[in-house]
Amino acid sequence: MPSQEELFDAVDALLEGEPRLPSPAERARLREAAGVTQARLAAALKSTPQTVKNWENGRSEPRPPRLQAYLRLLDGWAERYPAPVASAAEPESVPAPAAVPKSFTGPVAKPAAPAAPATAAAPDPVVKAPVEAAGPSATSRRPVKKAAPLAVADPGFPHGPLVVLDGDGSAYGVDGIVLDCPATTIPKLVEWTLKESGLGTPRLNRNGKDSDPLIVLTAEAAVRLGLPERLEGHEQRRSLRLEDDHPVVKQLAKAKWKLTQRGFGPWARIYRPAQAGQRQCVQLAILSWDTLDARSWPGVAEMEPADVARVLGTYAARVITPRGSTATSGLELMTALRPPTRAVKNETTGQWESAYNPGSLGAEPMDPAPPEAPTEHPVAQGWAGGFVDEEAFQWVRDVELLSDEECLLPYAVGLDLNTAFLAASARLVVGLSAPDHFHAPKFNKKIPGSWLVDLSGIELDPRLPSPFTPSGQRPTGPAWYQTHTLAYAQELGHEVTPIEAFLRRETGAYLDPWHDRLKTAYADTLADLGVTPDLDDRQFLAAMEHHKQVDPGMAAVLAAIKATVKGGIGKLRERPQGRHYRDGERWPALERPTWRPDIRAAVISKARVNMHRKMANTAKATGQYPLGVLSDCVVYASPGPSPLDFLPYTTSGKPLPGAFRLGTTPGLAKVEGVQEMAWAVDLMEKGHNPARHIKGGDAVTDEGE
Repeated sequence: MPSQEELFDAVDALLEGEPRLPSPAERARLREAAGVTQARLAAALKSTPQTVKNWENGRSEPRPPRLQAYLRLLDGWAERYPAPVASAAEPESVPAPAAVPKSFTGPVAKPAAPAAPATAAAPDPVVKAPVEAAGPSATSRRPVKKAAPLAVADPGFPHGPLVVLDGDGSAYGVDGIVLDCPATTIPKLVEWTLKESGLGTPRLNRNGKDSDPLIVLTAEAAVRLGLPERLEGHEQRRSLRLEDDHPVVKQLAKAKWKLTQRGFGPWARIYRPAQAGQRQCVQLAILSWDTLDARSWPGVAEMEPADVARVLGTYAARVITPRGSTATSGLELMTALRPPTRAVKNETTGQWESAYNPGSLGAEPMDPAPPEAPTEHPVAQGWAGGFVDEEAFQWVRDVELLSDEECLLPYAVGLDLNTAFLAASARLVVGLSAPDHFHAPKFNKKIPGSWLVDLSGIELDPRLPSPFTPSGQRPTGPAWYQTHTLAYAQELGHEVTPIEAFLRRETGAYLDPWHDRLKTAYADTLADLGVTPDLDDRQFLAAMEHHKQVDPGMAAVLAAIKATVKGGIGKLRERPQGRHYRDGERWPALERPTWRPDIRAAVISKARVNMHRKMANTAKATGQYPLGVLSDCVVYASPGPSPLDFLPYTTSGKPLPGAFRLGTTPGLAKVEGVQEMAWAVDLMEKGHNPARHIKGGDAVTDEGE
C-alpha cells in the first residue's frame, strides 16, 4: 500500500499541473536571441535538429526528461532576453512556467538564479541528470547505471547505432542518450529513424556500406505500434512472422515500404530501393518475439531498456550492429570486413563501376566440390566417392587404458580453450576461387583444398585420439581431408600420398580481419570483467571464478561474442530447413557467396589439429593423457582441483611451450569444470564422455553447427 507521503506527492503534482512551455514562436525567438543554432541546441539536449525544428513550429512537443531541461533553458533565456513590447503581431506576454511536479528527480530551475551564459555547455548536465537519477521518477521507471562512452560519436550518426524503444516513446541509446520518438505506427517509426534519429554505424571497410540503424522494441512499444506482444502458433521459431494481411504489413505496403523475403518477423528489415546511392533501410528487433536467444544473450531480454541499449551498443561498437542471430551477425561481419566488390573507374568511359574486391569471396555464390558438400546438396547427388568429415573431436578414452595411478587421483579437471575456432581462423589461408579436380597430385601444405588420402596405416598411441577423425578412432581406409589435417600428418613424420584432390588456385587469408576484430572484442570485454592479460595464472583463475558477476551486462556481451564466433563458422555450411525439403533441391543459403563448407572444414580441421598438438605435447612432457575430449574441452585426471596441479611448467615457473596454457587469448585455456575422478571413471565405464558433463550438464556442444 502506498505511504501517505507518496499519495500527497501525487496529489501535489496534479494540483501544480504539467510544465508549460512558451509558444513555439517564442521558443524560436529566445534561441535566436541567444545566438544558438538549432543544431547546437539539439546537441546540448541529446536530440536532433529536426526535432528542435518541430518544437519551434508547433508540430511536436518535448517529452520528459528533455521537457524539464528545455524549460529550464528557455526560462534562463527569457530572463536574459525579455520579450519586446507587445504589438499586434507579437504575443502579449510569455507564459510563466509552472512548477515542476515533485516526482521529478532532475534539477529544477530556480527563478532567482542567474542564467547560464548562452555560449556555455551548461544545458548538458541538465539533460543527463534524469538518466543518472538514483531513484525512479514519474517520467522514467528504469534508472540505470550510465554506460561509459564507447567511442567518439560519428558525425554522420551522432546518436550511435541503435536505440531501445519503450511504451512511452522514450528511445534509449548508447552512452545514456534518450531520444523522444513520437511515432505511433511502424511506418512513422521508420520515417523518424531515417530522418530524425541520427542513428547508424559507419562502414567497417571503405569499400563496404554503413550499417542500418537498429530499433529494438520492448513488448510495450510493440503493442503501442500495433504489433502483437508475442507471435504464436508456428511450428518453428525461424518461421515466425506476421501474416501478409496483418494491419502493420498493410500499413508498410501503403507507405511503399518493403520487407525482405523473411517478412515481418523477430528481426524485420524494412527498406525502399536505394535512390542516388542512398540506402533507406531500418532494422527492427522485437524483444518479446524471442529475438535475443538466452544462450547467446543471457538475461538481456529481461533487462531494462537502458541496460539493453548498453549491452547491444557495446556489441555494436566492438563487433557489428546486430541484424539477426549472433550466427547471422558473425556471417555479416565477414562480409562487412571483406566487401565483395569495390568501385573502380573505367578508363574508357570515365565512369565508376563495381568490380571484384581482391581478397574477398566475390559477389556470386560458388558451388563446392562434391566431397565438400553435404549429402543433400545438388552437386552431391550421384557422387559415390565419399565426403569430407572434418568435425570437432568427440572422443573418450577406453576405460581399460586408464592406469591405476590415474584412477586413484581424486579429481577430474576440464580445460576449455577460449574461442578455439577463432584462434584457428588466424592466418588461415582459404580458397577464393572455384575448385579444380586433380588426380594423384603431389601434396602441398600451402594449397587449400580437399584431398583423398589413405591414413589408415598410421599407428598412434591409443591413449590419445587419432587427429584424423572426429571420433578419434583410427581411419579404416581412404578418406577426404582438408589441407591442415594432412599437414599435421606430415608434421608427425608420416608420408602423405593423395589419390585425388579438389584444390583452389586463388587463395587468401579471408578470415584475418574477422579474427582480429573478434579477438580484440573478446579481450576488451574480458578486461571489462576484471580479467586482463597481466594477471598471473593464479590471479587469472581467481578472476574467472566470479567474472560473470562483476557486470551481468558485459558478461552477456562476452557470451554473444563467443556465440558470434561459433555461429558464424557454422553458417558457412548452413543446412536446409523445413520438413518439406527434398534432397537435391537448392535452399536459400546456397545463394550466398559466404556459403562455403570448405572454409568451415578448414577452420575445424585446424582447431582439431591444434587441440591434438597440445595434448601430444602435454603427454610428452608429463606422461598425462586426456580422459575425454569434446570440441574445445579436454578432461584430465588431477591430484588437485586446479589445473595448476597438473599443467606442465618450466623450471623458471613459466608455462611449457606447446602444451596447454592458461590465459585470456583465443586458443589459451580456462577451467571448464571440476568433478571427482570416481565420477569420471563411472561415466567412462558407461561409454559416456566426461568432457560433455564436466561442467555439470550438457553445456559443451559442437561449435560448428
